[in-house]
Amino acid sequence: MPEKTRRTPRQGRAEATVAAIFDATFQLLEAEGLDCLTTNRIAQRAGVSIGTLYQYFSGKSAILAAMAQARAEAARSRIAETLIAAPQLGSVRPIVQALMTTFEGTPETRKVLLDALFAAGGDAVMLHHHQAFLAAIAGRAELQLDLSPESLFVLTHAVAGLLRAAAAEPDLSLSPAVLEDEFVLLMESYLSALIARGRSG
Repeated sequence: MPEKTRRTPRQGRAEATVAAIFDATFQLLEAEGLDCLTTNRIAQRAGVSIGTLYQYFSGKSAILAAMAQARAEAARSRIAETLIAAPQLGSVRPIVQALMTTFEGTPETRKVLLDALFAAGGDAVMLHHHQAFLAAIAGRAELQLDLSPESLFVLTHAVAGLLRAAAAEPDLSLSPAVLEDEFVLLMESYLSALIARGRSG
């Protein structure tokens, strides 16, 4: 799992400081890229002292990992809300949209954050965040869908792997709208096949 912040941002002031650090980091990534990103520049852009920054994070890698973790958790919350509001197969598209917008910004920024997420916790991090909606899908009585560990692995890693590959290959100039349609087709087709197999078994 990503490295925890050194000080838990429970109070409003601390939360605001961490948010400012995240915003500054994102702005610098967008403007200048990872090579120019330093803790000194982050602190300056965030309007905090370097000492304050180090009270919360051990360094640049820890900031990036925490940013990625926070964005992944936000996406997971959106997915859970989607499933609660519309627990049908048609809710796959909002799930895909939440996954595709987990990391905003340029392809380079998205790649940096995805790399930070995987570097901090490996593939298990993405699996952990997707299990929330996978578990909800599996528990829907009307679908009677029982996802085995193998099915969970295939579905989760297919989505995670393709998202990561898309971020890593900006030169392909993939259309986000078309890619969204393809993700929906992939997930719906696989889930439909699992449902059909379960009914015939």
